[in-house]
Amino acid sequence: MKVKIVSWNIHKGFNFANTKFILEQIRELLRETKADILFLQEVVGENKKHALNLNQWPSEGQFEFLADQNWDFQAYGKNAVWTDRHHGNAILSKFEILKSENIDLTVNKFEYRGLLHAVLDIEGKSVDLFNVHLNLLHKHRLLQVEQIIERALTSLNSDILILGGDFNDWTGSVSHMLEDRIGLSEVFLLSNGAHARTFPSFMPLLPLDRVYFKGASLIHCEVLKNSEFKYLSDHLPVMVEFEI
Repeated sequence: MKVKIVSWNIHKGFNFANTKFILEQIRELLRETKADILFLQEVVGENKKHALNLNQWPSEGQFEFLADQNWDFQAYGKNAVWTDRHHGNAILSKFEILKSENIDLTVNKFEYRGLLHAVLDIEGKSVDLFNVHLNLLHKHRLLQVEQIIERALTSLNSDILILGGDFNDWTGSVSHMLEDRIGLSEVFLLSNGAHARTFPSFMPLLPLDRVYFKGASLIHCEVLKNSEFKYLSDHLPVMVEFEI
């Protein structure tokens, strides 16, 4: 079965300059991708200040607003939590989410990160999904990748694993670790020989956003970089199609 996935850091629903709230535009473009599964990072679950001050702020969590009637199943992992707000990663799916768990990947007091692990039922076949957002510092990313590897070695429910998200890994070292240790291939590295540049969205120079996989067949991958996407989030989304 063909399954289309989009991974995108949505910048908490604000444009790349952080001057305009554009969550509704993000929702419309995500609908147009006709993706079956979304891996989203920097998703706001609640922000009481914005709810009072922004007319377009949704009454529910951003992941629920984005899902609307297109993705019936959602999982949300809180990573950064304060008294009046929280944000994290979300997985939206047209397939049933059998279970989900959020794993704390925080390694310093400045960056609150997590691994959202969901297990999907895709036409009777279980598929494991990991959605992550890693740290800015190289040494901290390596610690987080070790946790991802440990999770993959001990807690998978199937032979298929798809790992996506914002890796903040401009050096490319994460890919070597994931391939050598748990057999994951990165879609753009496999298809084009290089990671795709996704940041900043208006002039992409850094290859921060990735999708890794094993147990499935890669059909197609691309960065969504037309003019509509360039001035929304500070990241460009990546779209991947698999045969599962």
